[in-house]
Amino acid sequence: MDIKQLKQEVIAYSKQIGIDKIGFTTANTFDELKNRLIRQQELNFQSGFEEPDIDKRVTPSLLLEEPRSIISIAVAYPSKMKIRVESKNGERRGIFCRASWGMDYHTIIRDRLKKLEDFISAKVPGARLKSMVDTGELSDRAVAERAGIGWSGKNCSIITPEFGSYVYLGEMITSIPFAPDTPMEDQCGSCTKCLDACPTGALVQGGQINAQRCIGFLTQTKGFVPDEFRDKIGNRIYGCDSCQTACPVNKGKDFHFHHEIEPDPEVVKPLLIPILKMSNREFKERFGNLAGSWRGKKPIQRNAIIALAHFKDETAVPQLIDVMKSDSRPVIRGTVAWALGKIGGERALAALKEAKEKEIDLEVQLEIEKGLKFFS
Repeated sequence: MDIKQLKQEVIAYSKQIGIDKIGFTTANTFDELKNRLIRQQELNFQSGFEEPDIDKRVTPSLLLEEPRSIISIAVAYPSKMKIRVESKNGERRGIFCRASWGMDYHTIIRDRLKKLEDFISAKVPGARLKSMVDTGELSDRAVAERAGIGWSGKNCSIITPEFGSYVYLGEMITSIPFAPDTPMEDQCGSCTKCLDACPTGALVQGGQINAQRCIGFLTQTKGFVPDEFRDKIGNRIYGCDSCQTACPVNKGKDFHFHHEIEPDPEVVKPLLIPILKMSNREFKERFGNLAGSWRGKKPIQRNAIIALAHFKDETAVPQLIDVMKSDSRPVIRGTVAWALGKIGGERALAALKEAKEKEIDLEVQLEIEKGLKFFS
């Protein structure tokens, strides 16, 4: 078998199936990453969504018998909507981050990797292959960096010269000894625009993030958002793009290569008020194919309430009051109580006073008190 020729055939085929960039690296252990992950764990900077076994995250041989190389792939996604919808008084809108525009990228990348697996298996019967994206054990970014897809930016994203950081990543461990590509030099230089733009200071320093402070993480949690972050979230209902939009490399980068990634403005920049009382079925029908739906409707509804408070949308007060009276979930009732205080007005004040007399949940009572303090 001519491995060099096979590599060129894999590269050519990858372009046919909608992979925008492909790179190859060894299946060696990611020793430097292991030290960083241990440090992140010690500092409690991890989100908790990661693979908990650090050894699995850095050791390909624990995931595939006798691995010889890893293939990294990147698929570019848009940074702008072709059709714009405006958020205006009485029709306020939230926003999903760009990585959640269009079809769930896990589905897209898995499809590309499956096609690549089938192609390689046809060429090399008996080849051992294991693919993964995001929720897999390996770090997508660490693999992509070593495979020459891009460099690891100070914003903790892989930045490609061609597409900036607007790329989805995935990888495939193989038993085939493909020749490794050369990693890129770091091109961030002395720029700190992403660090300066982070609303919560989650970017501790270049290349290090405290996920517990990241809005991208906070919008995916299911409990109460800590007080210090509520005003920072703004109208984001899933994820955050501040460190990407601030990056000079991303300026002017906007690619519409794949129809399944094209955003529907009414879905990814949705009206907020209709989200408040959405049923599970309605949520799945409207948002179910987005990556941002993976945690269910509760975080999205809670974030929509915070967004209405951000806009101080008085037209939402009647619906918010109704939710506070009727919703069975303490996190939703409590967040509404805080939001009503933030928005203000006589109706909001009267509703909070009434809720104070009837509410039995201690956490919600605390949120009612926070709401009432806005009036003092």
